[in-house]
Amino acid sequence: MNEVELNPGAAQAMHGAPAGAEDGLRMPPQPKTVRETGLEQALIVELVTKAMYATGKMHLPVLTTKLRLSINVLREVLGFMLAERLVEVASRGDSDLDVNYQLTGIGKQRAADFLARCRYIGPAPVTLHAYRDLVQRQAGLRHPVSAADLSAAFIEDSLDPAVRELVGAALQSGRSLLLHGPSGSGKSTLARKLGQLQQGVVAVPYAILVDQDIVLVYDPLLHLPPPQQQVRHSEDRRSTDSRWALCQRPLIQVGAELGPDMLDLRYDEAGGVYQAPPHFMANNGMLLVDDLGRQRMPAADLLNRFSAPLDCGLDHLTLDGGHKIGVPFDVTLVFATNLSPQLLLDESSMRRVAYKIHVGPVSEANYRALLRRQCRAARVAWDDGAVDFLLADLHHGSGRPLLASYPRELLSRIGDFAAFAGVAPHLSVATLEQAWASMFAGCLSGARSPAHPSHSFLAHSGDPLLERIS
Repeated sequence: MNEVELNPGAAQAMHGAPAGAEDGLRMPPQPKTVRETGLEQALIVELVTKAMYATGKMHLPVLTTKLRLSINVLREVLGFMLAERLVEVASRGDSDLDVNYQLTGIGKQRAADFLARCRYIGPAPVTLHAYRDLVQRQAGLRHPVSAADLSAAFIEDSLDPAVRELVGAALQSGRSLLLHGPSGSGKSTLARKLGQLQQGVVAVPYAILVDQDIVLVYDPLLHLPPPQQQVRHSEDRRSTDSRWALCQRPLIQVGAELGPDMLDLRYDEAGGVYQAPPHFMANNGMLLVDDLGRQRMPAADLLNRFSAPLDCGLDHLTLDGGHKIGVPFDVTLVFATNLSPQLLLDESSMRRVAYKIHVGPVSEANYRALLRRQCRAARVAWDDGAVDFLLADLHHGSGRPLLASYPRELLSRIGDFAAFAGVAPHLSVATLEQAWASMFAGCLSGARSPAHPSHSFLAHSGDPLLERIS
């Protein structure tokens, strides 16, 4: 089979990999006959009929775009439909492509029958066999993340070097990891950045045909397009099978809403199609399970659910009626929790997670550096004395650790109060105390500065009435 290569060079060059490496993704070519699609002609007839029923007269190039099938395939199918009197030519233009088709009365009746069974109107599916094959090939194209990649990604986060080394080793292994630590330590942000470090372009099918059923896979909100420079040429893309969408390696995030029902195929009664579960949609990418321990199932059961697929690279999903199908499982699993792992998981469950990484408070120097960078980004005036007060009086006085999320949250609140008062945001004892109190809903700790007898922006807004009230 002839194949067309996507451009690995641009993506690899961006990350320091050899630009001439010959290990890029090779896409199947655009099918030119019904047989080459791997689908039965009857299914394509059904898709064409439903598309025309919904639209009315349909221009051949529009139908091509709608179903993601080539002109040649559709001409073959439409020739059959003309012979069966399901469609007729509504009008012709000057070229062979300038043809409008419409359903006949028989075609409309057939469309109503099709829609009663399945209301899906969209790109033609690929076969499960084709999906398994491409996922397996894409699994072999993962590029290891280097120390330089990690350092560049987390230069703004003041990540502890020891944590960075653990994360790097975990990513190098491709095995599961658990990020644990107090709420606000930056675990979820860290996990999402790990997802963004995934290199390369992958192909995701719009839909898959399983037996006689359609499973929807592609979601434009989750499967993001790659940077344009990572696709070699638009000419190459036009010659490849357009039933596959080119995407960045997916990063799928789930949280407390996750339950057992979401880990299998879900049948949509209204549409007559199946929805793929999150880990299926994350194939060739990363699945982030945030807030582990707060899902609608015990954490140990969740880990057990993924244990066998992780070991063998194969998952089993269930269709209506109990029929099970084997699907590829190529997912980097990342868990994040603010609960104690020892209380959350027993020893057997803990062994199922390859890397356990504690993400805790940052050092005072890193906290200052993080706050300074975020002040610069938010255009908030810096004040050394106010920062000393934040560390010594507010943090130390209350016993609250130096967590990575606090600087951004404090600055956000300072900005809110300033915008309300109509003044420019700035660091001061007063503004920090006001932001701190709004975060923790407790009494202010730390001494009040005599230079700032009031602790709000409003008292310094220049309004005499407000000054008398304060």
